[in-house]
Amino acid sequence: MLKVDVLGRPAEDNALWATLDGGQGQTRLLLDCGAGTLDAVPFSHLQAVDAVLFSHLHMDHVGGFDTLFRAIFDRPSAATTGNQVWGPPGTARILSHRFRGYWWNHAPELDGVWHVHDVHEQHIHSYRFEAHEAFEVAHDEGQRAHAGLILNTPHFSVEALPLHHHGVSLGYVVREAGRVTVNTGALAELGLKPGAWLAQLKAGAEGMLNVNGVSHDAAALRAHLLQHTPGQSFAYLTDFVLTPAEQERLAPKLAGVQTLYLEAQYLPEDAALAERHQHTTVEQGAALAAAAGVEQLVLLHLSRRYRAERWPEFLAAARAIFPATDFPAGWLGESR
Repeated sequence: MLKVDVLGRPAEDNALWATLDGGQGQTRLLLDCGAGTLDAVPFSHLQAVDAVLFSHLHMDHVGGFDTLFRAIFDRPSAATTGNQVWGPPGTARILSHRFRGYWWNHAPELDGVWHVHDVHEQHIHSYRFEAHEAFEVAHDEGQRAHAGLILNTPHFSVEALPLHHHGVSLGYVVREAGRVTVNTGALAELGLKPGAWLAQLKAGAEGMLNVNGVSHDAAALRAHLLQHTPGQSFAYLTDFVLTPAEQERLAPKLAGVQTLYLEAQYLPEDAALAERHQHTTVEQGAALAAAAGVEQLVLLHLSRRYRAERWPEFLAAARAIFPATDFPAGWLGESR
């Protein structure tokens, strides 16, 4: 089960809080953390965040980092996997200044560990920062190659998409692993009782399988009993220039995505401004959603240049191209 909450208000800083529940526990992902975006997240949830994924390090995407830092600065690796942060090249350098921006006179008593991963186009360069050293040293943890996939667990995966925004900005595609369930009706039809053999079947047992003392063909049972359900998915793309060539490159990467959370900085009339500042217009974003074949488009990160009475124009422009477009819940009820 995947749940995504859009944090922040319209025409202010935004972020995403994603909770993935694989049945054996929850994974919490934070995508960006602009100023004020974490105000609605319970402190206990912040303390349990599993990974932070930065699109880029402009202040409207990192301005709320101190709120997160205060919640988990001293979380040791022994308790979890440490604090994991992913971002474009230069993320470790920039965050090192945030880490060291306090008086750490009690540093020797601390255990916190931070792992910061700079995602380059073809490799990831990782660094470790330790609280007991007052975060003074960026320990080089080496490099590893990647082809887009930066996180891959039994329950979900995260793919990073390099985007252009006066440098590198990262988009992210998060996909849950597919689920394999047992068709209980078919099980009853065959007169079979559940047992450990079902786990063997799910694990890919071949040949003959002992089911309650009787041999059955595993392949036949698998075809008759197991149901495969795709996992849920979403993508987050913000602060980037979207040319026709970029649309052609990105659309296949978004294939199969259910919900695309996309910046809508500018109305079509301000396309020249969008190009100058390397942002997208709402029409360009809707065209990308249509080309990719996503199920739903959710608009966020509106420019402050537009007053609230003009916000419905974003929806109208997008829906003319991609009807399944919405704002986050409650946005049209907001006023400034």
